[in-house]
Amino acid sequence: MNIRNLKYLIAVADYHHFGKAAELCFVSQPALSMQIKKLEKSLGVLLIERTNKRVFLTETGKLIVQQAREIVCRTEALCETASQLKDPFCGELRLGIIPTLAPSLLPRIIPELSALFPKLTLYLAEDTTLNLLKKLNEGHLDCALLALPVEGDFTMHALFDEEFLLAVPIGHPLAKQTMVNFADLADKTLLLLEDGHCLRDQALAVCHSVNAVESKKFRATSLETLRYMVAAGVGITLMPKLSCRSNDGVCYLPFKTLPIPTRTIGLIWRRSTAKKILLTHMVEHIKNLSAVNFSHANALL
Repeated sequence: MNIRNLKYLIAVADYHHFGKAAELCFVSQPALSMQIKKLEKSLGVLLIERTNKRVFLTETGKLIVQQAREIVCRTEALCETASQLKDPFCGELRLGIIPTLAPSLLPRIIPELSALFPKLTLYLAEDTTLNLLKKLNEGHLDCALLALPVEGDFTMHALFDEEFLLAVPIGHPLAKQTMVNFADLADKTLLLLEDGHCLRDQALAVCHSVNAVESKKFRATSLETLRYMVAAGVGITLMPKLSCRSNDGVCYLPFKTLPIPTRTIGLIWRRSTAKKILLTHMVEHIKNLSAVNFSHANALL
């Protein structure tokens, strides 16, 4: 038994396909299959049930895969610890981020972070909150930028609070105002994102608090789609401040009613990570960069 064979087993468990698993592991399919058979022989149990069309984990295989993930994760953490002791600001960092934040935040912080940490290679993954948490737990990511709070045994650092603005078409009656009250949303219908986006849940919470309702005719897959629909006069929505644009056919109105609707953006990582020094420094730099970016956003609106 060795770590390589455990990685092969995990790949098969993730893809339920020998060919795709072999491609991920950069080996031939026969070689991967042979190594997994050796693993089964050394353990004395059947891990994978093979058919002509699909690959299934046996019940024993499912239990072994769980432990294999822990072993591989701990082994990689050991190597990371040794590397980080030499230089905590070099190596690779796999950063996850939610889709409603990635387009607005990454262009504002990645160039500066690359300059601050020139020996660090960043790998970025955009996904929903639930998938990011799963990838963090399984060791596929080192950290994630998302809306807090989240459930799980993670270290969480709040970076900034992002205000929501009401986005309406230029010709909408509310566009004549400079600010809006919650009362202005009473009995209004809002366009929202589809299920799976945490921003949808946050927007729904605002809707419920002001007696607004969600449009049943349309759900967007992205903030850009929402923006286009609002600009086309289809409806109104809530937009995170960093995602607001100038001269895009949309009027963005801040709320004057307290408490102003916001979401808290934070950076989270596994408590066991070996990259704590690096991530702690990144938290402070992102906080500083975010403060600058919000001042620029205020100037545009």
